[in-house]
Order: sequence, then C-alpha cells, then structure tokens
Amino acid sequence: MPQGSSHRVVLVVDEQSNPFEVGCACEIFGGPFGLYDLRVAAPRASVPMRDSLFSIGAAGRLDEIDHADTVIVPNRPYVDTPTRPALLEALRRAHARGARLVGLCTGAYTLAEAGLLDGRRATVHWDLADEFRRRFPAVRLEPDVLYVDDGDLLTSAGSAAALDLGLHIVRRDHGAEIANHVSRRLVFAAYRDGGQRQFIERPMPAATDQSLGPVLAWAQQHLDEPLTVADLARRSGMSAGSLHRRFRAELGTTPLAWLTTERVTLACRLIEQGPHGLDAVARLAGLGTGANLRSVFKRHMGVAPAEYRRRFAETS
Repeated sequence: MPQGSSHRVVLVVDEQSNPFEVGCACEIFGGPFGLYDLRVAAPRASVPMRDSLFSIGAAGRLDEIDHADTVIVPNRPYVDTPTRPALLEALRRAHARGARLVGLCTGAYTLAEAGLLDGRRATVHWDLADEFRRRFPAVRLEPDVLYVDDGDLLTSAGSAAALDLGLHIVRRDHGAEIANHVSRRLVFAAYRDGGQRQFIERPMPAATDQSLGPVLAWAQQHLDEPLTVADLARRSGMSAGSLHRRFRAELGTTPLAWLTTERVTLACRLIEQGPHGLDAVARLAGLGTGANLRSVFKRHMGVAPAEYRRRFAETS
C-alpha cells in the first residue's frame, strides 16, 4: 500500500489531451490530500490541451515514467492518430518492471497500442466500443461498465468515470475512510461500483419526479436490518418492478446491487475502525454471517476481510 507521498504517480499529457481527465487526476492524486507524489510528464516543454483552449507548460519529460509507481494516461480525442513511439515504449518498460498503468477514457487506446491490454479486461467510452473492438480484438472489452480494475491495468469509461476510477484507486490503496474523505472534498459520490452502467437513461430526473434520495438515505440508516428490494419498494411507495426501473434509469444499477455495495462500504469502515470481529461486522453491515461477509467482500474488494483489516485497520 502506498504510504503518503512515497508513491509516485506520473500523469502523462500530450497534444489535445482532455483537460477534464487531467483535472480529475490532479485533484485526486495531487491537491491537498498528500496521498501521492504526483508528477506531470509531457513529450515537450509545452503542449496544447484539447481544442487548443490553453497549454500546459513546464511539465516533466517522459523519462519521469521510468520512476513511476503508477502511470496515468488521460483522454485523447483523436484516436486515429498514432501514439508517439517513445511514449509506447516508456509504458511497456513501466509495465515490465511492475508499475500500475491507468487509462482514462480513450487512454485505453494508448495502452492497447502498446500491446499491454491483449488478453486483459478493459473498458472505454460506450460510444467507441464497437470501433475499439475492431481495432483491438484481443482485448476483453467490457463496454457497459464505469471502470475495470484488472490488477496492474485499470481503465475507465467516459469523462466523469475518471473520478470513479480515481476514488477506487484511493480506496484500494488507503481504505474506504480516506476515500470517503477525498470524495467529500470533491463533493462527489463516494462509491459508484465499477460494474454500474456507463449510460444512465435519466441522469437528471424531471422536477416533478419523486427523487430516490429519501429511500436511499433511509436504507443507509438501516443496513443492519434484513432489507429486501420489497422493503425499498414499500418505503418508496412503488412496485418492485417500478423501483427496479427507476434504479436502472437514474443510478445505472439494480436495487439489490446498490444495497450490496452500500453494505460492503459499511463493512470496510467497520473493519477500519478496528474493534469488531468479522461476525460482528457481518451483522452490523447486514451481510449475515462471517462466511457470507468473506465471500461478498472478496468479490467486491478483491481482498479478504482479514487482509483488508491488516492493511487498513486503525490499530494496525
């Protein structure tokens, strides 16, 4: 796990990089949090951002990549333009020595051009999925999700998913409580699971619609109870089928998947606080038994609860 600023993150920018993804990376991995040592690298001393709205100057050189623990490749709008050979070779060297590589949106194209995604799971903006498959058939593309964590290779979907993936990385490195702190500072949802859909049918409900907010807030206060989708439907005053459609349309997930994600998030916080045994964590988070906690937790977090405790508990 990275300890403070000892973990070096190198953010690569090139001509016409999208400033939104660049800004997301700078806010999460730089900014006031002090969790990482963030460096910006570019092929030249000054590079124009997308649509030449402005330029980034005084950035480090590409050889910064050779000293990075994590390398972030942001969006580039012109995916038909080949990536600089020097950058591709630097990414291959970084991967070979064990660095973590992150492709934000069409940064996945750059990783694929380097041959690093062959046989690996990845995602990209939903509107580019068919074209990406044609160009890189060896990549196991998952076109409908917000982000994919395939261990040392991580990719995100369209622009805002860069925040989701960034917070996921912070959570993976530093635990749920610190990730929640970062998300609060960013005024952004703390945990949208990577498996949620990219394309939400109705991201902003009409003013006359009843928001899902009240039922979500109520459920978050009763996670220790045996809540079901039927309970959420009754609380919201609609049928289970209507609730399911509303969740899909507005949150990009199902009620059950949302409940499970909230329970895993609560379990993370309880484990980090230290004193609770796993059976107590399972009960307080509404996950039933310790055995069920271990199964669900490992599936969502990629590590067993005991390993998560070892890495993140306050008493460790």
